[in-house]
Amino acid sequence: MKHIGIVACSAEGAALCFRTICAEGPAIAGRHAHPEISLHCHALSHYMELIYRDDWRGVADLMLDSASRLQRIGADFLITPDNTIHQALDLVRDRSPLPWLHIAEEVAAEAARRGFKRVGLTGTKYLMEGPVYPPKFAARGIEHRIPPLAQRERINTIIFDELVNADFRPESLAYFQQVIRDLQAEGCDAVALSCTEIPLLVTPENSPLPTLDSTRLLARAALRYATSAAGANP
Repeated sequence: MKHIGIVACSAEGAALCFRTICAEGPAIAGRHAHPEISLHCHALSHYMELIYRDDWRGVADLMLDSASRLQRIGADFLITPDNTIHQALDLVRDRSPLPWLHIAEEVAAEAARRGFKRVGLTGTKYLMEGPVYPPKFAARGIEHRIPPLAQRERINTIIFDELVNADFRPESLAYFQQVIRDLQAEGCDAVALSCTEIPLLVTPENSPLPTLDSTRLLARAALRYATSAAGANP
């Protein structure tokens, strides 16, 4: 099995990704088994200082530093369970010592597999307003919608003031449910939970729309790749 390297950014999302690989590994690899996993995490504050300045090359440099550390301890490929910093991934891939899976590609592939035609996109304001998901959805022939500005701002506040700190409030769930109902009214037939902490609050059972759980989809893609026969790099 290939050694998975996790380039972490926010702790709760990275932990969910790690736990998913470990929990679902036995179904593929056997009882108590999963691929070797290593994780490196710079403080979220270091990333946010750069994001606030719109310094995506600086974000890429942090990701590459983690990549190099993970390569040195034996990782074969990399994932980052953080949607927002995927905005820097195009600046990373050509300089990276190891190949990467892309979280938006996995979400778009799952949306296409399930036959969704228009997906509501939720995440940080940088993610909802940024370039990470639109081309991946478009490549699969899928439309997407984002919430209006006031909702984007409130979602962003919930993420950074609550979810990244493992603070899951009923009133915040109710707010997300209203946002998702509004996206449903715009014709969305699914919602992408594209901040890796959102699936800790919004679940398939409490969402008004079918969910695309970016964290677990990335973890499952990493698990499949790590346990597959040798083939093309991601």
